[in-house]
Amino acid sequence: MKLTRFGNPGSEKPAIIAADGTRRDLSGTAADIAGDVLSPAGLRRLAEVDVSALPTVPEDARWAPCVGGVGKMICIGLNYADHAEESGMDLPPEPVIFFKATTAICGPYDDVEIPRGSSKTDWEVELGVVIGSRAKYVDQANALDHVAGYCVVNDLSERDFQLQHSGQWVKGKSHDTFGPLGPWLATADEVADPQNLSMWLSVDGHRYQDGSSKTMVYGVSHLISYLSRFMTLEPGDVISTGTPPGVGAGQKPQVFLRPGQKIELGIEGLGTQTQRTVSA
Repeated sequence: MKLTRFGNPGSEKPAIIAADGTRRDLSGTAADIAGDVLSPAGLRRLAEVDVSALPTVPEDARWAPCVGGVGKMICIGLNYADHAEESGMDLPPEPVIFFKATTAICGPYDDVEIPRGSSKTDWEVELGVVIGSRAKYVDQANALDHVAGYCVVNDLSERDFQLQHSGQWVKGKSHDTFGPLGPWLATADEVADPQNLSMWLSVDGHRYQDGSSKTMVYGVSHLISYLSRFMTLEPGDVISTGTPPGVGAGQKPQVFLRPGQKIELGIEGLGTQTQRTVSA
């Protein structure tokens, strides 16, 4: 299944993508694409719905973040060998973990704000993993059983805030609109191998990122098991698993976003995002 949400911020409703590509309104069946709806039992109930009988979502309705009620957005840094190399950093001996404020989450086609005082706003296409069932002290062999599905994430970053203002990376990662999710959540059964997905990102038509999830240092099952040692993962939590090479900070000379630009990105089987950059 491909699950999504639609509507204006604060009044989003759940939807499912029909075989003909139209969005169908799930609000008569589910409260949201969140919480228990993402559990194995919740997804089984959705799989039994006659999608063809559901109302069609208006074509002009906003594509909202594909997951609602996100409790934690956990990000993994330097998790692609080729990205670590372009950053001039050693491969981490354990996953590098940081958080992105949930207020940064937005829709896949919403405008992206360039923060006030920003000089180094950057892009990062990433594979998002959405948790479907509670995970604590999970073995790696069973870790993927806790995944509801996968989505595209743009882990936008302000590098100056992130690296030059002391403290943790969260400051450079959490501006409003710095976490577009979607366009849809592809349930786990639709993704045969999360470690073999092509991914790309372009700015104003120039392809900067062109990679694959197979170059991850720590794969999805490892990350879920590792994180569950330090925190309980709950349904709806999102893990953003790192980015392949080609970020703006890795260019020679460096290239960063400015207002009035167009970002396009996508992951194999998970759809594409498009954002316009605007001043905050």
